[in-house]
Amino acid sequence: MLRSDKERVVAELTERLKTTDTLIVADYRGLTMTQIDELRGELLKHGARFAVVKNTLTRRAAEAAGADMLLGLLEGPTAIAFLEADGDPVAVAKALADAARTTRVLAVRGGILEGSEVSPEDVANLAKLPPTDVLRAQLVGALAGSLTTVVGLFAAPMRDLVGVLQARIDQLEAQGGGAVEEERQEDEPQTEETEETEETESEPAEEEAEPVEEGES
Repeated sequence: MLRSDKERVVAELTERLKTTDTLIVADYRGLTMTQIDELRGELLKHGARFAVVKNTLTRRAAEAAGADMLLGLLEGPTAIAFLEADGDPVAVAKALADAARTTRVLAVRGGILEGSEVSPEDVANLAKLPPTDVLRAQLVGALAGSLTTVVGLFAAPMRDLVGVLQARIDQLEAQGGGAVEEERQEDEPQTEETEETEETESEPAEEEAEPVEEGES
């Protein structure tokens, strides 16, 4: 690759890293060009651009963009799914997880979610969530009328949103269980003797692809 081409690639990666706060890094070694193209097309449907990159150039771009969290993920053949502003991180994580399962080759290394570093396990958990639109609909139903809380949650990072959702669901389930028990006790006949009960707490509950620079044919 000519020096001018390298400089162009570094400049493009630097700009992309500056404008992207969510990305997922994967080891694509063993994938064929056909598989890479198919995965690229699938990720594009969910608002992510999949680029096969050279680590040396990506390190330079990460340093220039101040994306130090990315440096530790640049080992071996590297491909990065950059999410656009309207991209769906859950759908992107699902697509990568499906590719890893079907090809038995692709391996997710981790990434950056809303500006915070995430592990391969975090990405796997993200892939198990319902689609973003379904998750938001569940939030509206679970929070039942608390408009201020809903607005605050929608402005929060995805991980915070999911955590608060689960906590709220647990709270509602606990309240619901208490209400049912209270109603059952009221329906039981009263006796002259009062029985003492102990409250128990619930436990919380083809050929191998060569590295291709984005933009090259």
